[in-house]
Parts: sequence; structure tokens; C-alpha cells
Amino acid sequence: MDERALAERLITYDTSTPDGIRSAAGFVKGWMDSVELDVQATDYNGLPVLTATVGDPASPSPTVILHGHIDVVPGFAEQFVPRVEGERLIGRGAYDMKGGLAAIMCALRELKDLRGARVRFVCAPDEESEDFDRHATDDLVARGLTGDFAITGEPTDLHVGVQAKGVLMIRLAVHGRAAHGSTPWLGDNAILKAIDVFRRIETMPFAAESTEMFDRPSINLGRLNAGDAVNKVPDEAVMAVDIRYLPGQEPGAILEQIRAIGGVEVIKTFIRPPAHVSRLNPYVTALCAAVRRAGQSGAMGVGRDGASDAISFIEAGVPAVEFGPVGGGHHGPEEWVSIPSLARYKQALVEFMHAVPELARGADRGLRAVEGGRSSGGARRGGERSETG
Repeated sequence: MDERALAERLITYDTSTPDGIRSAAGFVKGWMDSVELDVQATDYNGLPVLTATVGDPASPSPTVILHGHIDVVPGFAEQFVPRVEGERLIGRGAYDMKGGLAAIMCALRELKDLRGARVRFVCAPDEESEDFDRHATDDLVARGLTGDFAITGEPTDLHVGVQAKGVLMIRLAVHGRAAHGSTPWLGDNAILKAIDVFRRIETMPFAAESTEMFDRPSINLGRLNAGDAVNKVPDEAVMAVDIRYLPGQEPGAILEQIRAIGGVEVIKTFIRPPAHVSRLNPYVTALCAAVRRAGQSGAMGVGRDGASDAISFIEAGVPAVEFGPVGGGHHGPEEWVSIPSLARYKQALVEFMHAVPELARGADRGLRAVEGGRSSGGARRGGERSETG
């Protein structure tokens, strides 16, 4: 099976569910076993985590982590039936990131006999999870997964993502006053108040800021729960706001602005810092060169609006970038990946890994650390009190 065939097969699994994740991971493991790649399956919170190592077993050898995830956001049943239109493979996860995962698997097959470097492969089951406190990748890193460089196959249109926005997810309770639905003027509708709070967040000073790579932060109202009877004015609304803040912005300062809004209670927060790796990092420049050799002109370091597990490696001192195939519509109804780009993506990974031994011999080992480190911002994980109910 080539990368297109593997991607099509992976799309057929509804990996927004635990059962679908287990089935798809079983397929990945079976395929890797069939091409004589030694893959291990472990359990994290009831879900399978797949790892493998290929290349030179000698130590020390420069090590690159190739990281992917098999889970997707929920979709309609028809989105798990892949279809091809021209050069586009369409289906849930085609772009984020089953196409990239399929190409990584094919790259591993070609790198089995690599000498002078090794690849550590990780297939995570929970990158899209709403349980933000801990992911399987964090657990692997905490237990010693490390390397000289890491690539996570998030969609980047064959550019190298050297920056990513930070994550500030907030669960807010907005309080009103109950009344009969026939006399709404006697109450204070919490739903309307919540929408007004969100509009105020959108117009706060931080929302108008920009950087070299990002024209603005991202602010999304992802969930709003309120009301227990249609004939009653709701007295409480709980909403989840997803803020992707910029490198250099302070999540604590953003929270202070939100707390200053009257009638709002911060129930829970999750903060993950922005990602930042220098464009001059030798592994980054080598990866960009490999992309060009694989036939993709104009490879460059870019900023990514979305967050990813790359920050797990960066926080542990391992330079990490996002790098994936061409496509569009991720998390949307017509998600697609470019079929020709899957082959170029795989070839770029193979070309890059063949360049790593010489890169490691010539590079100053002091450049292993992330130039500039992860972006500052006083970020911390966790949150306030856990929500009740």
C-alpha cells in the first residue's frame, strides 16, 4: 500500500470515538508488522499509543521524532467514506492528519536500513481530545521520550511551522435572573449576557495585536450551554471560549481583562504556551532544503494558528516543528488533502533523514537547544477550580 491507499483506509475509521481509535491503531500496527517494522502498543487512559524505532541502533546516533495522531474531531457518517475528486482525497482527517500519518508510515518503511541516524515514531490517540490537562504525548515525554529534533505531521501545506499560537481555553459562567418566559423583562437572560460577554472579549485590546507571523489572535466561542425550559428565562449560561494567543502576549493579562467583566465567573482554564523554534536551527534549514529537493518550491518557516503536541517536545528542550502535506478544510465538512503532496511529503521526510547524519557531524551540538527557547508569557498549565456537575 502506498501513502494514498493507506490514507484512504485510515479515513474509513471513525477515530472521533474510542472504539474507532482502537480499530484504526490495530490496523496501523498490523500494517507496520507486515512490513517488518517493530511497533509497540501501550495504553494511555484506555487508548492505544503506538511507538517504533527505525534506523541505526548504534549509540549515540542523532534521533528525530516523527509524531502523528490518529484521532479526529467528530464528523458525519459520509465523511468517513473517502472519495477522490481530481487530485484531492476528501474525508474526515484527510488533512488533519491521516494523510500525513500515512505518508510517515511509508517513510518509516523506506528508512528501515538508515545508518548514522534513527527515527522514533509516535502515533498518539488523543491530540484532538478536550481533556486538555494531559495528553499521551506529554506522558511519553515525561517518561523519557527525547531526541535531537521532532516533527509533528500537522497540516502545513509543505511549509515548516516554526511558530504556533498559545492556547488559553476558558470555561465561563455568566449569571442572570430567572423569570417566566412570558415576562422576559422581569428576568435577566444569561444567554444574551453570555453572547455580549463573548463580543466584549473579541474587542479587548489583545485581540487587535499582531506579530511578524500572525495578523491577530484567534477567538472562538466553542460551546454554550444554558436553559432548562423553553418557557423560562435562563439564569445561568456556561460557555467555552478558545483563545489562541500570540507569542509575546501574556495569558494572565488576558484573564485579568476577562475577569474584570461584571457578572462573569471563571470556572476553569487551560493554558499552553506558544511554540517557537528559530528558522536558523540547523534541523529546520535542513528540513526546508529536503522539501525543495522533493519537488516543492518555496518551502519556508511559517506560523501556525492551531496548537499541537509539538509544544510537548519544545518544553522538554527538543526543537520541534509542524510539517505536513497540502490540503484544506480541516475540521470542516469538505476536508481534503492533495494526493500528489502526500508523495512529496513522504519523500521530503526520507530526504531529510538521509541528511541528518552529515548534519549531526557538522553541527555544533550546542545548537540542539531551541534557539530562543519556548516563547515566554508566564504560562502555566492547569486552571482554577474544576467545574462541578
